[in-house]
Amino acid sequence: MSKIPDTLHTLDAGGTTYHYYSLPQAAETLGNIDRLPKTLKILLENQLRFVDEESVSQDDMQALVDWQKDARSTREIGYRPARVLMQDFTGVPGVVDLASMRAAVEKLGEDPSRINPLSPVDLVIDHSVMVDNFGDPDAFQENVDIEMQRNRERYEFLRWGQDAFDNFRVVPPGTGICHQVNLEYLGRTVWTKQEGDKTFAYPDTLVGTDSHTTMINGLGVLGWGVGGIEAEAAMLGQPISMLIPEVVGFKLTGKLKEGITATDLVLTVTQMLRSKGVVGKFVEFYGDGLDDLPLADRATIANMAPEYGATCGFFPVDAETLNYLRLTGREDEHVALVEAYSKAQGLWREPGDEPVFSDNLQLDMSEVEASLAGPKRPQDRVALKDMQTAFESVMSDDDKPSSTEKGKLLSEGGGQTAVGAERSLSHTDSQEVNLEGNSFHLDPGAVVIAAITSCTNTSNPSVMMAAGLVARKAREKGLSTKPWVKTSLAPGSKVVTDYLAAAGFTEDLNALGFNLVGYGCTTCIGNSGPLPEAIDEAIEKGDLTVASVLSGNRNFEGRIHPMVKTNWLASPPLVVAYALAGNMRRDLTQEPLGNDSDGNPVYLKDIWPSQAEIAEAVEKVNTEMFRKEYAEVFEGDAVWKAIKVPESKVYQWPESTYIQHPPFFEGMGREPEAIEDVSDARVLAMLGDSVTTDHISPAGAIKPDSPAGRYLQDHGVKPVDFNSYGSRRGSHEVMMRGTFANVRIRNEMLEDVVGGETRHVPSGEQMPIYDAAMKYAEEGTPLVVIAGKEYGTGSSRDWAAKGTRLLGVRAVLAESFERIHRSNLIGMGVVPLQFPEGQDRKSLGLTGDEKISIAGLADLTPGGTVNVIIEGADGETTVEAKCRIDTADELAYYRHGGILHYVLRKMIGAA
Repeated sequence: MSKIPDTLHTLDAGGTTYHYYSLPQAAETLGNIDRLPKTLKILLENQLRFVDEESVSQDDMQALVDWQKDARSTREIGYRPARVLMQDFTGVPGVVDLASMRAAVEKLGEDPSRINPLSPVDLVIDHSVMVDNFGDPDAFQENVDIEMQRNRERYEFLRWGQDAFDNFRVVPPGTGICHQVNLEYLGRTVWTKQEGDKTFAYPDTLVGTDSHTTMINGLGVLGWGVGGIEAEAAMLGQPISMLIPEVVGFKLTGKLKEGITATDLVLTVTQMLRSKGVVGKFVEFYGDGLDDLPLADRATIANMAPEYGATCGFFPVDAETLNYLRLTGREDEHVALVEAYSKAQGLWREPGDEPVFSDNLQLDMSEVEASLAGPKRPQDRVALKDMQTAFESVMSDDDKPSSTEKGKLLSEGGGQTAVGAERSLSHTDSQEVNLEGNSFHLDPGAVVIAAITSCTNTSNPSVMMAAGLVARKAREKGLSTKPWVKTSLAPGSKVVTDYLAAAGFTEDLNALGFNLVGYGCTTCIGNSGPLPEAIDEAIEKGDLTVASVLSGNRNFEGRIHPMVKTNWLASPPLVVAYALAGNMRRDLTQEPLGNDSDGNPVYLKDIWPSQAEIAEAVEKVNTEMFRKEYAEVFEGDAVWKAIKVPESKVYQWPESTYIQHPPFFEGMGREPEAIEDVSDARVLAMLGDSVTTDHISPAGAIKPDSPAGRYLQDHGVKPVDFNSYGSRRGSHEVMMRGTFANVRIRNEMLEDVVGGETRHVPSGEQMPIYDAAMKYAEEGTPLVVIAGKEYGTGSSRDWAAKGTRLLGVRAVLAESFERIHRSNLIGMGVVPLQFPEGQDRKSLGLTGDEKISIAGLADLTPGGTVNVIIEGADGETTVEAKCRIDTADELAYYRHGGILHYVLRKMIGAA
């Protein structure tokens, strides 16, 4: 192979000369790359820029170019993103780990200030605000005040981190959702860095500690969600080890019909891609349909990549990218750079582009119809015209919990509401309710939450303006929201409230109860707050199946609110419409939403805006709005500024139930210890298919009688002050007690039981999973988890892996893993093992009473096999399990006991 000549070139743009590593120049040696997907061109540029024949070799680059032959590769590469994005739920434990690394370095006699992010890190506080108050003009300020009160210890810690660490910025609470702030302000499409007297230009790339980091793909930025563990390593200068992915091309043609929204499009795309099967793959959108697809619509589609299972959902740079950069206030000089660089590197979308792809899908957008998705998975699209039938099908579900299961669930209380979360769908007794002077019947199918929320749709002016138009037309007709509906508006940035006000829609939305409640994820992540007590009581008394409708991206079981069994994703204007109708059993395409002031029926079509009306409203969005709101984006309000910040490079850990010094580095030496095989382990839990990180990781409300609730009460915290698991991610004591504690998790070791319970073996005693893990620890017994297909789907929750490790789990044996969680398990020193084809827990007749031993861990090779010896009542069986440590870098992390241990040793020269 010929050595690549010097590829450093210059280009002039916006009055500045930039240096860059030329892909066309490299292609003269490596081979033609004209039809290489643009996502892989970005990876190729990354390799070209960092080639050193150690962490990156010319062979790595050649493998990317040769990918075109088979449209797939087994080559491992090291990828270095330009930056890291965090939100506060996942970011706080990341900063805790950095602080504990400094403490460990100091203990080893080294300079703790050597521990700093080496890549730029932005942390946006957006996951903490809850909808405690709603439906009145003071709701926003009241919710912000409560947020600051609940989270002061966490915010003090983040303020310390902002001052203590270099290359680390914090966007204060009440500003916006991280992905929308990223799209509107942080993202650059082309990144620049000053080195000596040269200004280097290269693609803007990132990883984020939230799975919806992919939203930035709509801006031509390659980025995706990773676990907090992996993100910490990236910001500490470690390459992300990855296999060159398959890339699925999704061709878009045509235009959306009148009355169809971007949300309808994204739900259709999500359904198609999830059905196709794109887990672990890149998706790249192309086709002439992009000519008429606004960037906000692209970002809406890109945001949902985790829902269709892809690593990313990428849109190449084109004229629309430049238009959006200008609209959102990026400087003209930078826009000029984006255009010049993208064209010079072959990253610009040209008419008729047809890259080589691993597989293809195609959608004529004119065929998209009005849709929702639910009741518990975002890929389960239902056409609006079929919603009544779909909900009746849910209502007739015969899958009832047993009397034992129901009694257990109804006895669980605490958090934001009494749980009663798992209920028979056939128990549907209408209940009379008196609420603030209103008397009504709460019926099966009632919409009790209607939330315009989440980064997915509140980043898109067209659907937000459509919601405003629906509210205005409904108000003009004399319609009002049903009294049992908890309404809320939680935009992703302050710009949204600016343009809603400029269009005159604020008053209309307020009149229907969609008052501003905060700038944050709120309902979409389960921060929906309490339902009115009378509604709570009616749902539980009647065992009612009720619903939420939200403009979000997640509707998993138990996620939105523990009393709400069915959750439906919908566009913002449909959220308003269902708040008016008040019940999911109404056919909005045929039945009236209500009557006007003259008693005449009003139908959805009577208040649905035209595309021309929406376009006219969207014209109100202007550049000055973005420049105004982002001028002091890192400043915060007076309360934030008044937080006292400790002055020290090593954090002085106070007595706290929010921020605690984790035990990950206890007893750590300069050299890693030898890996030992697993002998006579017990099964902590045996789980089925599609167990999500929401099931594994602590999330939502903390119940007073749970292990975490008892711990907090033992430390003087009253249940009213528990806050949520998410807000306490900086406390390993709380989080390990909440691991596997989800109210809907089903451990197959127990019959007719739902929730975080297990059976201790050999005593046979049933107890919480945490209590069993501690009992096994006292006995010196290692643990394993056994699971089905798609283990660890959902958000990139690092505590799903951290908690697993702290409970004493050495290995997880599953039929298959979701990408991020598999990586996180390795990052915490837990080995992921995969059943061989044709074998699983059922075929082997496992009960959870078996002893499990694992041989060969000291001699692991990437993608190799190990022997799992299963000793049961009927004898011994050996399973040749595939080790899902896929790369050499992952193996190095595992041998060091985790990725952070490896990084720490490397930074002090011990690895």
